[in-house]
Amino acid sequence: MNSFLPRTLFTLCALTLIAALAVAATASPRPGSEGSDRKARPGKSEPLVIAHRGASGYRPEHTLAAYELGARMGADYVEPDLVSTRDGVLVARHENEISTTTDVASHPEFASRKTTKSIDGVSLTGWFTEDFTLAELKTLRAKERIPAIRQRNTIYDGRYEVPTFQEVMDLTRRLSRELRRPIGIYPETKHPTYFRSIGLPLEEPLVKALRRNKLDGRKDRVFVQSFEIRNLERLDREIDTPLVQLLGSRTSKPYDETVAGGSRTYADLATGPGLRAVARYADGVGPPKDYIVPRDASGRSLAPTSLVEDAHAAGLLVHPYTFRNENVFLPAELRSSPDPAAYGNAIAEYEQFFSLGVDGLFSDNPDTGVEARSGP
Repeated sequence: MNSFLPRTLFTLCALTLIAALAVAATASPRPGSEGSDRKARPGKSEPLVIAHRGASGYRPEHTLAAYELGARMGADYVEPDLVSTRDGVLVARHENEISTTTDVASHPEFASRKTTKSIDGVSLTGWFTEDFTLAELKTLRAKERIPAIRQRNTIYDGRYEVPTFQEVMDLTRRLSRELRRPIGIYPETKHPTYFRSIGLPLEEPLVKALRRNKLDGRKDRVFVQSFEIRNLERLDREIDTPLVQLLGSRTSKPYDETVAGGSRTYADLATGPGLRAVARYADGVGPPKDYIVPRDASGRSLAPTSLVEDAHAAGLLVHPYTFRNENVFLPAELRSSPDPAAYGNAIAEYEQFFSLGVDGLFSDNPDTGVEARSGP
């Protein structure tokens, strides 16, 4: 008996190891895993929940408070949009025009800075980050961008500064230690062609910041996204970080495509050939929700498209945007009442997209996304 037992255990262990190796050799890699076309894309067994501009359903967007709350609610990543100051510092704002997200209009010392500019072909009047030094921006305070829908968020108006990209990275590093799980960062370059045209390119300081913080790699918890093409192509040559091509409205064109005289629309990028072209420089696509589940004229959901399947066939991850709890953002069949600010059945929308195979999604309410991901 003493000699039989070791031989039996050895045989069972050997058979188990052989079976495991056979399964590993034949399994198809999930899009975004280490075995896909491009080098070592980050992946996980469940879809990511990305705190869109932080937990912006509960705090003014792009503030350290919003990012921290998003992480504490269970988000895997936080998303800062990046623009530049006059002295070349990357800061987190959804747009470089800041009258709707800060109290700049109430600062008489900056009244003369109000101006009109053409940003990506659109005329805008207001105050712009590139006309302020970082020190000047730090005297401003954030406010809720859509107070009519998120009136409760307005109680936090005036409390939070405009954060730098470095401050956001420092925050995610601290929270990763405190929460004992990695909190990723998912920056977006805003209007990169415009900023390059005024001598404040975003790519160079972004690359330097990622390298300085040892975040330039495919095993790091970082994605970089953009609505422009050449911006991502330039970054693809500079850093080994997963890149995501954002998609805008179907009939519009990436601004750098317009400047270059090209004809490609975002709808073209979402076709089979377009997705394969994107896969040459990027690792994923970030489409609006209606690229995956369209809506009819009344706002009701139509049958899903094949975008997720097509993108996966091209080797691309799919991270749609933006999931929000309020009725005004939900399909008609999931709204709870005519009140646009009331919550509807947002969990049902998350569950549908998870069932369609998305690899992650952007949410203003990351706690709702995490809850939906966990199942009933």
